[in-house]
Order: sequence, then structure tokens, then C-alpha cells
Amino acid sequence: MYIENINSPADIKQLNTQQLNVLADEMRHALLKRASIHGGHFGPNFGMVEATIALHYVFDSPIDKIVFDVSHQCYPHKMLTGRKDAYLYEEHYDDVSGYTNPHESEHDFFTVGHTSTSISLACGLAKARDLKGETGNVIAVIGDGSLSGGEALEGLDYAGELSGNLIIVVNDNDMSIAENHGGLYVNLKLLRESKGQAECNLFKSMNLDYVYVDDGNDISALIDAFKCVKDSTKPVVVHIKTLKGKGYAPAEKDKESWHYHGPFDIATGKSLYENFDDEDEGGFASVSCNYLMDKMKNDPRIVVITAGTPTVMGFTKDKRIKAGKQFVDVGIAEENAVALASGIAAGGGKPVFGVYSTFLQRAYDQMTQDVCINSNPAVFVLFGGSVYGMKDITHIGFQDIPMLSNIPELVYLAPATKEDYIAMLDWSLSQNEHPVAIKLPGGDMITTKTPVTKDFGMLNRYEVTKQGSRIAILGLGTFYNTAVKAAEILKSNHGIDATIINPYYISGLDTDILNELKKNHSIVATLEDGYLEGGFGQKIASFYGSCDMKVLNFGLKKEFLDRYSVPDVLRDNHLTPEQIAEDIATLL
Repeated sequence: MYIENINSPADIKQLNTQQLNVLADEMRHALLKRASIHGGHFGPNFGMVEATIALHYVFDSPIDKIVFDVSHQCYPHKMLTGRKDAYLYEEHYDDVSGYTNPHESEHDFFTVGHTSTSISLACGLAKARDLKGETGNVIAVIGDGSLSGGEALEGLDYAGELSGNLIIVVNDNDMSIAENHGGLYVNLKLLRESKGQAECNLFKSMNLDYVYVDDGNDISALIDAFKCVKDSTKPVVVHIKTLKGKGYAPAEKDKESWHYHGPFDIATGKSLYENFDDEDEGGFASVSCNYLMDKMKNDPRIVVITAGTPTVMGFTKDKRIKAGKQFVDVGIAEENAVALASGIAAGGGKPVFGVYSTFLQRAYDQMTQDVCINSNPAVFVLFGGSVYGMKDITHIGFQDIPMLSNIPELVYLAPATKEDYIAMLDWSLSQNEHPVAIKLPGGDMITTKTPVTKDFGMLNRYEVTKQGSRIAILGLGTFYNTAVKAAEILKSNHGIDATIINPYYISGLDTDILNELKKNHSIVATLEDGYLEGGFGQKIASFYGSCDMKVLNFGLKKEFLDRYSVPDVLRDNHLTPEQIAEDIATLL
């Protein structure tokens, strides 16, 4: 095997074309085996094997700097830069992250997990190089729909003004996570069909030189193209047509499902985890899709919006087709999605934007300026904003409570159950006064089978679900049931009969209930699924600041975590029911 002897990019420069093709086959075999056991980003990496080999064959990393967009296509790069063991041997699978990571290797320049950033980052590296009078190539690699993001277009626009070396490799596999959307992909299709000869050319119009490679999985063709642009003195785009999921038939056939895939059987491609049709088993994605599909039948004003992640709301391809014009995918462009939702709401429509918490960060300005200043009644559903959510450092969703709950006019809600969520959606879509965001709880979806009749239009009204004395525990969203368990422990271990409160509203205070607690309670504890600083609990503590009430805030300390253990993080932050009960009892 060649891959076993590759310890740095210098090693592949000793191989001939035939050997490089064998190396590509070996890399795919290793990727396939690892993915079948470990899971991970599948299609993007399988499509980039040859291009990555060619990049490292021609360029001299790390002197020449390669920046990967999103970096979910960086596995082959890691294999060729001293980290092959993490892809060859199961005991080392977790030695590396799923994204580029400067802490792992000098060949990685940024920790990146969000999209459309590579061109701007590479422009910055090129500018710094030129300011210092240094030499070397800077290469940005972008693909899988990332060009649809505004920052990518901003980067292209600026790149046209750079006077020095910058190479932008556009990995065009005619896919985002799902299918591509947007007018620029019409131009990419035209360029593919004309083999780069079409007069209408997005990249040339931005003052960039242009090279087209029709077979982006042909190592020889790629090497020739990269040699042609190496040490260029003007920014240039190398547009390569690749096959997403190349080398594994199920992934080539169903590119969307195989963008990211959990463990599977190699022979059949069947997932090792069951796929559930029942919405209670399918979780909040299935609940959202089933609810919204039903509502769409009777209300043509309702439109579901996604920014390149349609299945976050359960909208698989068949559901998207059925929804027709009432489903909109704007591409990987959260800013556009939020502003579009505001415009639809202003025009009398009923938009629902489903998005991962980590990605809504990218549209904070639009949430503030385009939506909330105008009080447009758009609805935003946040997934994965939880300690139980995605665990890569680039994808953690701990920040949305401080971020969103402090925007004026926004009603930010935290359901604890499926029934809470449905009731919140019902109210959100029936009213015309408020922009509304709903933070879905993490962990297993809890269902009571009992409809919620609460009128959420009576803003900032908490619910006392169990009346006690001395101690009150406010369990927000995910941690409402943790509050219940902590109260049970206080009762059984300490004889304390605590009050339990479901706050529901992240963005507002129920001053009536909070004032009432002053009469026969001495301690209030708050539990929240996110950063404590600037969060829900600190609002409660501030409310009680001028009186004798003691307040304990339980949540997450402000830090970046990467590939963490949920039980460890809960213990470290005293978020287990046992620790909460003990801390309360100790203070009492």
C-alpha cells in the first residue's frame, strides 16, 4: 500500500501518475471503511480525493497555503498531511476532528465549520503575504453549494482587486447538501455544458482569470491545471467538475442522503440505525414537517424556508416536491433566509424558517434590523441549540439564548415537550404582532399525549406546575424535566417541597410570579440549556438584585468545547439533578 507510507505531502511527489491513481483507490477504501464504522461527511470527501492528491502534488504545503471551505471535504487532505492513521486504524479514528484544525497540523490554517468563508480567509492570507513581501501560493477550495453564501460572493468581489497570487478552486459537483438553488448555479451549469467556453462567466465578470477542468476526478488533468496556475501573479479560478460520492454507488446515486452519513453496512449501504416514519420516533424534524405539511393544505400563505439544510425540518425530497412553491431553499445563505422571511411576513405571508442554532449566528444583523425593528411576524425554529446538539467546536449551539433573548420585540419561546411546541407553532402562525423564535429542546423528544391549551398570546406568563415553598426551580426548555427530578431529590433526601415552574418565555419575565415567590421562598434556581452569561438565569438574578432572594443559576460556562462528552459537561457545570439538588440544599 502507498497510503501507509505517506507521512507528508512530500511523499506523494515521488509517485508517478499510475501510482497516484492507486493511492486514490487506497484512500477511498480507507474512507469507506472508516465511514461505515464511524460515520462522517461522506460525499464531499469521496469527490475530492483526486483533487486533493493533485493539490499536494503540485503545491508545497504548508509554504503554499490551502484553505478549505466548510472543511467537511478535508479528510483526504488530512490523510496526506501526517494524519493517515486516523483513517486507517479504528483505534485512531477519533484522533482528528471532522474539520481543518490548526492544533492538529501546520497544514491547517483555520478551524472552520461554517460555509462560504474560504475565499475571504484566503484573500486575507494573500494580503498578509504581500504586505510582508513574502512569496508562496494561497489556494481557496470551495464547493458543495458554498458559493450561494453571501460571504463567498463578497470574497470573489474583493479577490478581483488583488494584484498578487490567489487561486480559487471551485469544486463543482452540481450539489449543495441537497440540490443547488439560485441563479449563479445556472451559470455554473452553462459553464459545465460548454466546457468552460460560455461567454457568460461569473468569474471572468469579477476580473478573475479562469481555467476549466471537465474531469475533476482525473489526477493528470488536475495536475496539469494546477501547474498552469501555480505562482500566478493574478487571482485565478480553477473550475473543476467532480462527482460527489465518487467510488461508492449508493452515494453517487443518492447524493443528498450521503452528504453526511452515520455508520452503515458497506455491502448494502443500509444504515446501522433504524429510520423511523413515526413522528414520535423521528423527533422534532418529523413533527415539524408533518405539522407544516398539514397546515399548508389549508393555508397557501404558509411557506417553509431553509438555508441549504432542508431535512432539519424533515423536508426530504418527496416532501419538498409535494410542498411546491410553499417550500423555499435559498441555498447556504442564512442572511437572505431571515430577510426573505421578514419580507414575506410584511407582505401578509406566514414564513417559517427552520435552522440549526449554530447557523443562525450568521444572520444576527438581519434578525435585529430586518425582522425585529419592523416587528414582522416571521417564525424561526431553532434546532440543535443544546448541550445535546452537535458537538464539534464549530457547530455548538450554546449561544442562542444570550443572542436572541436580548433583541427587542422578539418573542423567544422554549418548549419542553412536543405538545408545547405544537401549541407554540399554532399561536405563532395565528398572530400578526410579533416575530417569534422557538428553541427546540435537546435530547430525546418528550411527549405527554395531552394537548396544551395555554394562550401564548398572553406574553411572559410562566406556569407553576407544582406549588411548594422555600425553594423555586425554574426549568427552561430542555431542563424542565431536570428541574422536576431535582425537586424529587430535594423532597426525598432533604424533606424540601420545592415549587416547580415552566417559564416557557426566554425573552421576558413574569414579574407577577417572581414577586409572588418573595412571600414564602428564599431561594430561586434557574436551569437553562446555553451560556449563562447574558442568559435567562441572569435576568432572573437581576430582577431579584434589590431584595434578599438568593438566586442560583445553572447553565453552561462560556467556553468553546470540541467533541465533548455530554455527561462530562453536565457534571462539570453542575447540571445533573443530583448536583442541582445538593447545591440548593447546601445554600439553604
